[in-house]
Amino acid sequence: MMQYRQFVTIASQFSNTLTGVAVDPHGQLYASGDSEIRSFDAAGHIAQRWQTSRPVLCVAVASDGAVYAGEERQIEIFDRAGKLLHTWRGPKLAGRITTIGFTGDSVLAGDTWDRAIQRFDRAGKFLNTIGKDNPVNGLLIPNGVVDFAVARNGEIHAANPGKHRVERYAPTGELLGHIGRFDGNDPAGFTGCCNPTNVAVGAALYTAEKGAPRVKAYDFQGALLAVIASGGFDPNSKNMDIAAASNGRVFVADPVQRAIFGFEPAKS
Repeated sequence: MMQYRQFVTIASQFSNTLTGVAVDPHGQLYASGDSEIRSFDAAGHIAQRWQTSRPVLCVAVASDGAVYAGEERQIEIFDRAGKLLHTWRGPKLAGRITTIGFTGDSVLAGDTWDRAIQRFDRAGKFLNTIGKDNPVNGLLIPNGVVDFAVARNGEIHAANPGKHRVERYAPTGELLGHIGRFDGNDPAGFTGCCNPTNVAVGAALYTAEKGAPRVKAYDFQGALLAVIASGGFDPNSKNMDIAAASNGRVFVADPVQRAIFGFEPAKS
């Protein structure tokens, strides 16, 4: 199996909450917490910071550099300098917006009230819902978070922790497949009542778990590539957000320690 090493620990310096991490197309790291967005330089020092109007639950950066903040019943959109450009609200943003992503000309928002992913155009017009066409009318999220990531081909990989799997969707909503299974012993499986909690997509498919917090890498057919880390996190941490950079690095937010851990493939 592949080996990873931890190369950095960043103290987010949020007072109360660390809710999300994101990496922009240039490798800049962003984090959300309290009612603020922060970006960090290569050494892990705060480069920029600005306020949001409500406690922020996730952060994402579009290809044009716009920074999206998911909040309770709304999304705020900022430019690179932190100037507020738009605020989206509406009936399809009815819950806590815990993940934001992008595919083609669309913006995707994970809405906990609907237990699904809402898809909008770049102007904020609602297009369709993803993840509700099943017998339970949504994703099973006992952890209270809808989390997903978008691959380069536009496919959406969504955590469905109540089913111990990651589901793969087309932007139009069709379920294309899934990986994962329950297993309390084999590290390739997912343990507990409801894992994985979080996912990211880069060179591989990355997952985070709670219970005994750990982060793993899979190939896109579901074969385990690596247990990236199973120590160093607070044992009570859950909903550890993950961001994958284009150079193979992976950043993980530990919400209890309010710290960001960076991992990279170890050189053989």
